[in-house]
Amino acid sequence: MMQVLLVAAGGAIGAVARYGVGVGAAGLFGLAFPWGTLIVNVVGCLAMGVLAARVGPEQESLRLALGVGVLGGFTTFSAFSLETVRLMQHQPGLSAIYVLASVLLSVGACWAGLSLGRV
Repeated sequence: MMQVLLVAAGGAIGAVARYGVGVGAAGLFGLAFPWGTLIVNVVGCLAMGVLAARVGPEQESLRLALGVGVLGGFTTFSAFSLETVRLMQHQPGLSAIYVLASVLLSVGACWAGLSLGRV
């Protein structure tokens, strides 16, 4: 139960931070380009890389609170990026399949969802 609370609390912090970055970026740069999402994805991936390098298995609570919770609420792209890098290090061919499948299937699913939602 404690693990769930750590993820939930971290997720709330990450989601609020994502919202704040989105609002701030829109105010600074306008809405013609999704600057907020780009900023969140890049910053989240940098943070995920640092966290993965610094937090070991003995620090599971920290990994759950920050990695799954805060960064998960901030951007799921950070988890996708970390998984991709780890696959690249050990199975480069599989990493290419993962990236292509993730992008194509996710964009396709979003398009399908928009189409279904408009019916």
